[in-house]
Order: sequence, then structure tokens, then C-alpha cells
Amino acid sequence: MSDPKFRRLALIGIGLIGSSIAHAARREGLAEEIVISTRSEQTLRRAEELGLGDSYHLDAAEAVNGADLVILCVPVGASEAVAKWIAPALSPGAIVTDVGSTKASVVRQMAPHLPEGVHFIPGHPIAGTEHSGPDAGFAELFRNRWCILTPVPGTDPEALERLSAFWRACGSMVDTMDAEHHDLVLAIVSHVPHIIAYNIVGTADDLETVTKSEVIKYSASGFRDFTRLAASDPTMWRDVCLHNKDAILEMLSRFSEDLSALQRAVRWGDGDALFELFTRTRGIRRSIVEAGQETDAPNFGRDVKR
Repeated sequence: MSDPKFRRLALIGIGLIGSSIAHAARREGLAEEIVISTRSEQTLRRAEELGLGDSYHLDAAEAVNGADLVILCVPVGASEAVAKWIAPALSPGAIVTDVGSTKASVVRQMAPHLPEGVHFIPGHPIAGTEHSGPDAGFAELFRNRWCILTPVPGTDPEALERLSAFWRACGSMVDTMDAEHHDLVLAIVSHVPHIIAYNIVGTADDLETVTKSEVIKYSASGFRDFTRLAASDPTMWRDVCLHNKDAILEMLSRFSEDLSALQRAVRWGDGDALFELFTRTRGIRRSIVEAGQETDAPNFGRDVKR
């Protein structure tokens, strides 16, 4: 078993994921020193007020100096700029990874700029909430959630196992796959659901025959749950759409075909087709609960105020 502990952990970006890594690493003693960098002076000061790190830097290159684990926690569209910025300051033998929701794009952006002797292992912890910023993080975010690593060809097995051990110590289950397959899988389980949520909430906002106050006042659980997804960070999801375009378009095309079939069933009163679809999809929900990726508690486990 590899040692999950690092001497100097540098977190570039300190939003929900970065701050949660800081909390988990501190709780589990995974780094002797936690270094935090972000472009926003206000965000950096807030991270310092929260005590998320041991030192704080506006200069990302300064932050990675001497670090043996560097984690980029920035929108995927910023990956190339950050890679160029930190490359001259990276230490030989350092592990460089990220937390982005797309992987092939991150590889294309970062790999050409990282020096030899650095272990580049892209990653994606599949965990999150609709909240963002350094105040949003908490140590339990990764507990019993998957972290997918997409090692590039020639990745050092020892470095891969060491990074895997780090994520397991944070509470994650770790899997590996190639970047292109990751992007296809995430397009259907994450990216397209978010896009649909943004779209349906936008449709409700555009309705002229139903007022906005009525949409808010009478929100049933279905629309309410869509709004949770649609409250996610706009910058992150803009970049996801731009950087996983092909896979998202493929899945949207399939979704459109299935939606057309559903539309026909509703129009022609095909109760058998509707019942078959709803029964089949209910089984997917049950499988997710059984896999421990959701709770079957009443009201989705929400703490309902009485």
C-alpha cells in the first residue's frame, strides 16, 4: 500500500472542491504543508480566514515551488494557462493532477507544457454540491464517492498508486479509465442532466402564461430538484460544454430521439409504452440507491422543517 502522505500539497484554486480537499487532507494528515493559490485576492483572504492552508499565494508558480503534489481545482478552460504558469516552477518527481469534469481536453491543454520528470495524472472526483467558493467545502464531500483517474500513456505505476492512495484516504473509491471514455460516461451521467436542468428552468423563466411567482410558489419536487442542478457554478458548466462538446452533442442527440418517442406515446395515449419506460427507469433509481450513491430516505434525505 502506497503512503498517501505528501510533504507539500499545492491547491491551485480554492472553490468547493479545492477547499474540501484542504479539509480532508488536514483531517487525515495527508500533507505536512498545505499551500493555497488563487487569482482572486478576496478569495485568497477568505481561504486564510477559514484556515484552509498553511500559506497563501496569488502567484501559482510560487505556490507549487517544492510541492510534491499539485492539484488544479480550476475551471477546465483555465487548465492550459495554469499549466504554462506553473511549469517552470514544478519540482522533478512531483505529481500534477486536476479535478476537472472533462479529461481529454485537460490532457490536450496541459500535457504539452509540463516538463519531463513530472507525473501528470488527470483526475475527476465525482462529488459536489450546487454551492461554490471556499466557504462551501467540507471534509466529507468525497466520502463513498468515486474519483476517476485517467492516466496518460507511460504513467509511472508508483505515482498512480500514490495518488490513488491519497484519494482513498480522502474517502473516495478510485477507478481508472482512458480520458475519452471518461468524457463519454460523464456526458450522460452528469453533463447532459445539468444541461437539461438549466434548460427547463430557463423555459419556466421564459413562460408568459405562468408568472415567475407561481413557478416559485408552487414548485413541486421535480422542478425543485432541477433548480438545484441549475444553481451550479456557471463558469464551470460553460467550460464543460465547450470542452466536452462532441460527447455532449452525441448524448443530446440520443436524448432528443428518446424524447420524440416519449412525445409520441403521450400524444397517442400509449399507456403501455409509458408504463414500460417509467418502470424501467425506476429500476435505475433503485440500482443507484443499492450502489450507495444515493439514499432511499424519505424526501431524498432532506431535513424537512416542520
